[in-house]
Amino acid sequence: MGVLSDAKLGLKVVRDLLAGRSVRSRLAGQLAERGPLPGRRFEIGVYFADGAVNLYQMRQWYAPLAELDRTHPVVVLSRSPDGASALLEESPVPVAYVRKVKDLEDFFEEHELKIVLYVNQNARNFQMMRYGRRWHVFINHGESDKMYMTTNQFKAYDYSFVAGDAAIARLERVLWDYDFDKRAIPIGRPQADHYTGLTPYQPDERTVVLYAPTWEGDRSAAAYGSVATHGVALVNDVLASPLHRLIYRPHPRSGVLDPAYGAANRAIVAAIAAANRADPTAQHVYDTGAELGWQLAAADVAIVDISAMVYDRLATGKPLLITRPVAEDAQIDTGGYLSDCEWLLASEAGSVRDRIDQVSHDSAAGVRLGRWVRHYFGDTTPGTATRRFHEAIEKLLAEWTRNAALHARDEPVDVHQMHGAEERDDLG
Repeated sequence: MGVLSDAKLGLKVVRDLLAGRSVRSRLAGQLAERGPLPGRRFEIGVYFADGAVNLYQMRQWYAPLAELDRTHPVVVLSRSPDGASALLEESPVPVAYVRKVKDLEDFFEEHELKIVLYVNQNARNFQMMRYGRRWHVFINHGESDKMYMTTNQFKAYDYSFVAGDAAIARLERVLWDYDFDKRAIPIGRPQADHYTGLTPYQPDERTVVLYAPTWEGDRSAAAYGSVATHGVALVNDVLASPLHRLIYRPHPRSGVLDPAYGAANRAIVAAIAAANRADPTAQHVYDTGAELGWQLAAADVAIVDISAMVYDRLATGKPLLITRPVAEDAQIDTGGYLSDCEWLLASEAGSVRDRIDQVSHDSAAGVRLGRWVRHYFGDTTPGTATRRFHEAIEKLLAEWTRNAALHARDEPVDVHQMHGAEERDDLG
């Protein structure tokens, strides 16, 4: 048994080594084809130390960063070979591959970044944060009531851009002696101003229903997925109606641990295909694309599980139902929106059109939704969050200019004398 395990481990090491070589070779070709970045250009950097597996954290910022780049040049600082390769293929703003600390230092000799933005709490962020004379700003990669949103790591940054009052209230419960008025800047969710994209169907008079469940989870406390408990029944009810169109967007990990969950997912996909064959004008959608935005904007009503999708949809200010987990151990936060949301019980899934009609026309439900939207994101009028994002950037740039003038006569620091032992912490 030990010999077999060692053989499998050895095979995995070889595969990883070959895959790594392939990625580095592809990256070298991409960088050679692109050529060097223009010197003395960039004002704002976005630091991303993760690999391609976590690129979703960057993707949701692509559109806001591309718009910001029109007025203040933006560059992504990527530390990982596969992350940099993927970013070079799809990022709308330039990408610098800075694998080593020395690469970072060389970059700073060419570009005087004034603001560095961070989308996650990667431990390697600290290799970047040691560089002073610039603002380090945490912008996160989403809004939710998860534990991740209350980490004391917020204190490590000069500033944090937060969504709204809910985020500040959440942080106030756990961060001691933190200057919220100065360091936590509410901007809403600028991504919601870019929830666009071509719909894969011809719009008509049908009511569009987005069903975007999460996966089954890897433990009972996080068993939020609804495909096996709600999914088949609710999908069949929507598909049976000539007045509705379904967009089904399951989590890509659906069914990886629970065979029943995987079977339910396959049954839903088959039902969608059968409904489209029976009535091609229905144009129901099984969505597995990388782009998230048009679905949230196009749907008249969304049905989601407890996940980040709750807050992605909430930012639109449009009606949504949240599936109530069947698992008794599933932990549900009762201090925020989930304390007052519109639940969909498993017993109601077979008549989900009744609940869709209710949330679409119930004025009381609309009032509750509007109150929570404002609490989490402030004014969601199109363009407002983007304006607040840009205003926050302008404010920090003005502060940078003011501080640069105050310290104009300070002795310069030779960054090449700063790294020392940190060279050993470079990414492999």
